[in-house]
Amino acid sequence: MRAVSYSQFGGPEVLQVAEAPVPQPGPGQVRVRVAASSLHPVDLMVRSGTFPAPLPTELPYTPGWDVAGSVDATGPGAEQAFAAGDEVIGFSPWLRTTAGAHAEYVVLDASSLTAAPAGVPATEAATLPANGLAAAQALDLLALPAGSSVLVTGAAGQVGGFVLALARAAGLHATGLAGDGDREFVESLGAAFLSRAEEPEGTFDAVVDLAVIGSSLLDLVRDGGGYVAASPPLRPEPVRGIRTVALEVESDGSRLADLVALVGSGDIPLRVAGVYTFAEAAAAHERLARGGVRGGVVLIP
Repeated sequence: MRAVSYSQFGGPEVLQVAEAPVPQPGPGQVRVRVAASSLHPVDLMVRSGTFPAPLPTELPYTPGWDVAGSVDATGPGAEQAFAAGDEVIGFSPWLRTTAGAHAEYVVLDASSLTAAPAGVPATEAATLPANGLAAAQALDLLALPAGSSVLVTGAAGQVGGFVLALARAAGLHATGLAGDGDREFVESLGAAFLSRAEEPEGTFDAVVDLAVIGSSLLDLVRDGGGYVAASPPLRPEPVRGIRTVALEVESDGSRLADLVALVGSGDIPLRVAGVYTFAEAAAAHERLARGGVRGGVVLIP
């Protein structure tokens, strides 16, 4: 099969399309024929050699966390969950397995997959798994009752937009901190808009800090409230009884199915900023590195 890979760390120029063995599904696993997969900032960090933690295997790597595609084969025990030809989406826990979805085929645990949203192009569906699960798990960590207030920084980004959508669906009062040009998008998701140039007023029951503003945001959280950091190294020490937690996105096909249902009902919008072929992987990495992306950068075989 063809796969995007790199055998040394460096800039986008290290990426190549190489031949690789077709992976075989083991017990409880499913092989997916990839139709589309998203690119994430962490992919750029790993590729450049700047990821701040050990990785489970040595180079070469095939990147890719999200998959939208069709079931190609099932391992023992997985045939009860999926059959050949089923349209699915899923999330690969790449930092544990380095099973990359920027390939023609990827093998994942059946428990990390769910049926793809009906009538949605694979290029759009591929933007949901990692970012949608990150948003859902951020709000799950906070466990806020309906009517609570939450400030979301980086609200116009992929995860931030999903957090706003899910907050609305959960009956939360969300405020989205973003650039002035993002007001319409933030307000379209039922959130109050707060410009990065403004000083926030009042306090919130919780903050989801996706823009990595840091511990200064704790001043905006009420005593005993909650704070979600974008990753474990960024979690501040708790103060005034504020519970501080950090995102570590986990594969969860059942939770992903909940998100698919919200896509189907129109509660979660899917945004695509650009679609690139495997041969254009370097250009996709360069586009994401430039920043200002409002939607998923998607790779297709």
